[in-house]
Amino acid sequence: MVSTRPTGVKHSGNQYLPQKPSTNTKLSPNQELLPLSARVHNHDFLEIGGCDVTTLIQRFGSPLYILDEETLRTACQQYRDSFKQYYNGESQVLYASKAWNCLAVCAIAASVGLGIDVASGGELYTALQAGVSADKIYLHNNNKSREELIFAIESGCTIVVDNWHELRTLVEIVETLYTTFLQNPRILLRLTPGIECHTHEYIRTGQLDSKFGFDPNQLEELFSFISKQSAVDCVGLHAHIGSQIFERQPHRDLAALMVQWLREAAKYGLKLTELNVGGGLGIKYIESDDPPSIEEWVKPICEVIQQACEVENLPLPKLLCEPGRSLIATACVTAYTIGSSKVIPEIRTYIAVDGGMSDNPRPITYQSVYRAVVANKMSFPLTETVTIAGKHCESGDILIKNALLPKTEPQDILVVMGTGAYNYSMASNYNRLPRPAAVVVANGEANLILQRETYQDLIRQDCLPERLKS
Repeated sequence: MVSTRPTGVKHSGNQYLPQKPSTNTKLSPNQELLPLSARVHNHDFLEIGGCDVTTLIQRFGSPLYILDEETLRTACQQYRDSFKQYYNGESQVLYASKAWNCLAVCAIAASVGLGIDVASGGELYTALQAGVSADKIYLHNNNKSREELIFAIESGCTIVVDNWHELRTLVEIVETLYTTFLQNPRILLRLTPGIECHTHEYIRTGQLDSKFGFDPNQLEELFSFISKQSAVDCVGLHAHIGSQIFERQPHRDLAALMVQWLREAAKYGLKLTELNVGGGLGIKYIESDDPPSIEEWVKPICEVIQQACEVENLPLPKLLCEPGRSLIATACVTAYTIGSSKVIPEIRTYIAVDGGMSDNPRPITYQSVYRAVVANKMSFPLTETVTIAGKHCESGDILIKNALLPKTEPQDILVVMGTGAYNYSMASNYNRLPRPAAVVVANGEANLILQRETYQDLIRQDCLPERLKS
């Protein structure tokens, strides 16, 4: 069980700032707590992307997602460049956009050369609207609707087929609706690898008892079926073992296993040219977290694939991966305004903020742990242990238990770190709270990338039948 209490001596919030790298080393964003551009200016206030966080709150309101463009771009570049350095074949990094899918994030990732992994028709639509080329978009999901499959075919993206029902539906759609289609849809087959890893059960996907992927015991039947189909163009295989993983060995095991699958596919005349090894690299949410760097994750996967292909006398496939959390999580923080407090003598002190489980559902869903600083008191000594509560009408709406902070007052700005992944993307309107705004910051400039919802937005989809009107 990971302790939720900060460990070691933390004199002030400044201790969380990224440390300048020594000569010939570089910071891997997933190993930091705050974004790479985080600084403290002369007035002791936190800056991100050259922008004072307290000023951002005054301008854009609270709560506020603050995305650091430098950190996101750096993570994308490190993945891209590490594959170029360690893999002798072609490679393509895809951003797993379910972590945070919006126009601006997709556009930034694409501008660094990444493709986009999408998990629904809505995410596919967003990526296309952001200007991402369809040939760099891969559609996932374990229960794609017929409408989503048609949309994917017509857009020209690659479809990662998850199961027999989907495969047969896709073949039927092509054979009945697209008899004159110039190019059959490209597909990858998602297989369940049966590889266990240490992470939360809700984000573990590689074990045999998973809702995702074809059963590996059905490989012969699957490859035989695919070899007889002219309606789809099967170009490769996909597998994924989970998320927020620190272990190195499961990813090595997966890489070796996937080359064995390539060998088996060749027996059925299938010339598969792509291998997608998934993502899953973890990030540092608290001091004791110790994930590998991006480069340390990429290098052994490339080495295993190359060695295995040499042994099996197979050409090197195009190697794909799909990181999400390790690209976006550290790049974003959420800034709140502190409001009420409640002291229960000798038991607990609560401080409440103006957001909570509707903008960050991970603590109540996964028991996820975060760290926080007070943006306008970065050098103040950390003297209070408090529980940070959200404003929702739920006792379980707790963002952080046992947070170590300086003495706080109403209107102080609390910044929770590492909120770029699965925060906005899983946000809700619980208690009819409008979802927060988001800004991207770089070189002292802040640009709105998601508008704050209004009360009018909350009822935009409501319908009031005439007979109920007073």
